[in-house]
Amino acid sequence: MRRMSPRVLIIILCYNGVADTLACLESLQRVEYPSFDLLVIDNASSDGTPEVVRARFPQVKVIENGANLGFAAGNNVGLRYALRHGYDYALLLNNDTEVAPDFLARLIDAAESDPKIGAVGPTITYYERPDLIWSAGGMIDWKRGIAVMRANEVDSGQYHEPADVDFVTGCALLVKRAVLERAGLLDERFFMYFEETEWCVRIRRAGFRILHVPRSRVLHKIPLNARFDKEYLAYYMTRNRLLFLRATGAPLRAWLDALLIQDLRTYLSMVMRPKWRTRSGRIGMRHAWIDFWRGRFGKWEMR
Repeated sequence: MRRMSPRVLIIILCYNGVADTLACLESLQRVEYPSFDLLVIDNASSDGTPEVVRARFPQVKVIENGANLGFAAGNNVGLRYALRHGYDYALLLNNDTEVAPDFLARLIDAAESDPKIGAVGPTITYYERPDLIWSAGGMIDWKRGIAVMRANEVDSGQYHEPADVDFVTGCALLVKRAVLERAGLLDERFFMYFEETEWCVRIRRAGFRILHVPRSRVLHKIPLNARFDKEYLAYYMTRNRLLFLRATGAPLRAWLDALLIQDLRTYLSMVMRPKWRTRSGRIGMRHAWIDFWRGRFGKWEMR
């Protein structure tokens, strides 16, 4: 007797970007897996995303949050939905992605190969350069307190078999129901950035393995020359890295490296070096340090 395929809920979180969302949903129509449903979670988009999705894809469930809850809280709405409705797996998927038809079947095959495997992720490449890896999972350097993603490598087949990693990106992350029940959901204090890395630490500490599955493929529409020098990015990356260190109980050496070597050096360079003075980030970093030490988390509200 043939075993039934596990039920999967694919969760697509949106905050504007309706054209990307439609292209993502279109690519999911070609997925070669027999048992999955689609759930679009909308974080109060201003471009009509919920209405357009319902009109174009009436079979897709849409939940409107009514506010921008961020990545963590927004996706948690979907994860709770998956738990309530008895799904075996939940897949977080960015709306600015397109997927290969067999991507989900390959992820499920890997996850089902061992009950100890709790989360898996595909190889994600740039949409503009499908031969260039954006993410193939990553490792955590606990001496420096940083997450090192295997990225910006030409895909020459160097990752050819599923392998254990410390984390996979929330851009495309498949997780078992047992993980949600044992390790919990995303930590909503992060709002955005570092939340999936901290989650993966909890998943591993709960006794599960995390796997990168090379032959599962996803294209990501992030620009090749994407810049990360905006104030809000500096804020979340600075504050949330410190929150990550606290939440995971990182060693003192990692704190010293984060504060004295990396953050302080970056901040002083922005202040003192002429070629760095025009870069954004100083205000964000200052607010990040203040808010972290005062215990202010969630969405950044400039005071």
